[in-house]
Parts: sequence; structure tokens; C-alpha cells
Amino acid sequence: MAHSKALLVLENFIAGKFVPCSSYIDSYNPSTGDVYCSVPDSGKEEVEAAVRAAKDAFPAWSSKSPLERSRIMNKLADLIEHDLEEFAQAESKDQGKTITFARTVDIPRAVHNLRFFASSILHHTTECTEMASMGCVHYTSREPVGVAGLISPWNLPLYLLTWKIAPAIACGNTVVAKPSEMTSVTAWMMCKLLEKAGMPHGVVNVVFGTGAKAGEALVCHPDVPLISFTGSTLTAQRITEKSAPHCKKLSLELGGKNPAIVFDDADLSQCIPTTLRSSFANQGEICLCTSRIFVQRGIYSEFVKRFVAEAKKWKVGNPSDPTVNMGALISKEHLEKVRSYVKRAQAEGARILCGEGVDSLDLPAGNHKGYFMLPTIITEVRDESCCMQEEIFGPVTCVVAFDTEEEVVERANGVKYGLAATVWSSNVGRVHRVARRLQSGLVWTNCWLVRDLNLPFGGMKASGIGREGAKDSYEFFTEVKTITIKH
Repeated sequence: MAHSKALLVLENFIAGKFVPCSSYIDSYNPSTGDVYCSVPDSGKEEVEAAVRAAKDAFPAWSSKSPLERSRIMNKLADLIEHDLEEFAQAESKDQGKTITFARTVDIPRAVHNLRFFASSILHHTTECTEMASMGCVHYTSREPVGVAGLISPWNLPLYLLTWKIAPAIACGNTVVAKPSEMTSVTAWMMCKLLEKAGMPHGVVNVVFGTGAKAGEALVCHPDVPLISFTGSTLTAQRITEKSAPHCKKLSLELGGKNPAIVFDDADLSQCIPTTLRSSFANQGEICLCTSRIFVQRGIYSEFVKRFVAEAKKWKVGNPSDPTVNMGALISKEHLEKVRSYVKRAQAEGARILCGEGVDSLDLPAGNHKGYFMLPTIITEVRDESCCMQEEIFGPVTCVVAFDTEEEVVERANGVKYGLAATVWSSNVGRVHRVARRLQSGLVWTNCWLVRDLNLPFGGMKASGIGREGAKDSYEFFTEVKTITIKH
């Protein structure tokens, strides 16, 4: 493929150097539909070189004290924060998200990820027991595992890449990371800062390319003992199959079909704006987004009326416009997939109250070829509908009525996923009771996306295996051994 001189051309980052690739693939600007950059189409050869570099760097990096590793990570965080606006502009252009979201969520959280794990690694303790009658003391020790394979998605590119890199290297592992081929630019920009941060060569290696080639080569590599993956449940099934012969450690953060339960004593002045955000933030392209809203029948009509009215106020357009609430979806193919769910809902007899197929989308001239879609609200939809069962991963949410607490808990749990849920009620006993019964790894009550990184993050059922967070990530990225001393 011939590259235009004006086109940004990325290179793999291996052993502290940028390395060109023999073939490239196009990556598009979702807001214009134009090619934005060329991304390496890496395969076994590139992954092999990256793993070898990571393996060579492991003895020295794992021998460094947690404090030494922490200082380097904090320096990297400072450098990214210094260039926050440049990173935010690139993330917005590459992913389609609004510049406001990139400035206030993506890049600040990437910085926080590095600082958080740079701090938490200094405060872990191990266990010790004594058997005085036998003259023995037992204690545990945790050691880094080796080369960590990290595969991150396209919806929150640098945010989720650093959520994996930070705990992995803090624990003393070296890494080979593969970002999504659709959103690779901020990972490449981060690599340009690693030397200045003092990161030794080979500790962080980034190989760009598709899941089918680069991702599979990483998962199947015998010298990569653990894989951390965020993405679709279908891809996770293949990762599980391919890694099984090597008995790899797996952390899989997967999809969701997240319910919001709105009881008749909910504060709608808080509930409605928060549920709009939980449904449509980042174009609905967050695994934690709400896509099923259960509203108690007594307030159903009022909720729907106010919810639709507020959704229609959301501005969709050029992501670089700071007044825009929603940008472009990631790709033309994904846009068509999301639209197809709305068409299927209509064919099943559901009502589309606003958005796709109902309201007109007015875009600036430069964005007419972009992948935009209005916030879409569906009602009169059955629980068995694909729109109530399958992860859509776009700006589409369904609103249905319920009568009793018992009924809504059963319906909310009636999907294969179990990632997150929200409960809206002023009854303290009820929110505790319902939260315990919901089959979700995370339950927010009267709020959404309030996170303490110390606590476990992850889902039940088809939403994943394992948890991430201060303690959980530390345990995943280390191996524990029990040592007995007889004296």
C-alpha cells in the first residue's frame, strides 16, 4: 500500500526502538470517514521479536525495587500529563469521541492509572504464620510472572491500555501490548515518552495489528505466561481455547448488557441526567453503559417523557466542537451493526421514541461521511428481544416498565451477561437488598461510574473471568509461593 506523505505512519516499538513493518493497514478518522493513519499489520515475526525483547529485559526489571519502578512510572505519568492536550486531540480524532470526553476522562484516567499503581505497589503486604510447637514459621512471597501479553480495545484506548500496563510493570513484569488496530495512535505517542521517563529498553513493547494476526500470535506464544484481555466475549472464547495448551493465566474483561432499575421513589432530577450519561456517554461505546432501563410502572410515563425530552437535547456532531455531547461511532461497519438492532426492534413491533429513523441528524459539511448516530430510545420491547439480550455497544437503550421488586430482579438477571447495574431508590434497605441479588460484578446505587481503583472491577457470567484493581491486579500479575522456615 502506498502511503501519502501527509499520512501518519506508525511503527512498532520493540526493545526501546521504533521498528517499521513490512505491511500496513489503514485506520480511519470516524468523524470524517477519511484515512487517518497507517498501522503496522504485524504478525508472528514482530510478536516474536517483541517477546524476545521483553524476555531479555525481565531479569533486570524484576530485580529493581518497587520504589525504583514506581519512580519511572510516575515520571511517565508526568510526561503524559504535560502533553495532555496533544494526547486528547489524537484520541478524539482516532476514536471519534468528543474532545471534551478525551480531555476530562480518557487522558486524565490514563495518567491516574500510572500514578495509582506506582503508589499501590509500595503498600502491599504478605502473610506470615507461626507453628511454635514445630519450630516453624511460614510466610508468603509474591514474584512477577514474566512476560505479560496485554490486549486492549478501541473504545477507551490509552485509558484501558495503561490500566493493564501499569499494574503489570509495577509488579516487575515486562510487557508486550497490542492495542486495537483501529485506535493505535496514543499508544504510539506514549512509546515516544518511555525513554525520557527512564524506562529500560524492552520493559514495554507495543506491537500494532489485528487480533487475528498479532493478537493470536501473542496469545499462542509459549513464552507469554499470562494474557490480560478487554474486548468481546466471542474473542475471549478463542483466547481461552488458544491459551489452554499452555495453561496461561487469563484475565478477561468482556461485554455487558447492563440494567438500570428505577423505583418509584427515585429522585428523577438526579436519575434522568445520570442515566442519559450512562446510556450515551462515549457514543454508548463503554462496556459499563446502560442499555436496559426498568422503570416502576407508577412513574414510567413521566420518566419516559422527561428522558426522551432530555435525550433530544444532546448535540451530535464534530468531536472537536466542545459543545457536542456525542461524537462518531468507531467505524462504518459498527455503525451499520448498531443501526441493524434498531431495525430489528422495529420489525419486532417496538417503538422508537427518538433518534435513529425518527429524528434528522444535522452534521457540519466536513462530517457528512462520518459514522454518526443520534441517541436512540426504544420502548414496547420484549425481554426476549435481541435489543434486550445482546450487547449493542452504541447509543441505543431500551426502556420498559415493571411492577414489583421480585419481578425486576429476575428480569434484570435474565441475560447471559453480568458486568454492571444501577439501582435508583431513596429506600436504603431496598438498594442494599437489590444490590445483593443482582448478578453483576459492579452495582451503583443513585450514581454511575464512580470508581475506587482499590476495589475489584470485573463481571460475572459471560462478562468475564477475574477482577482488576489494586489487590486483584497485584495478585494476577504475580505468582505466590509459601516458604516454610524450620528453626
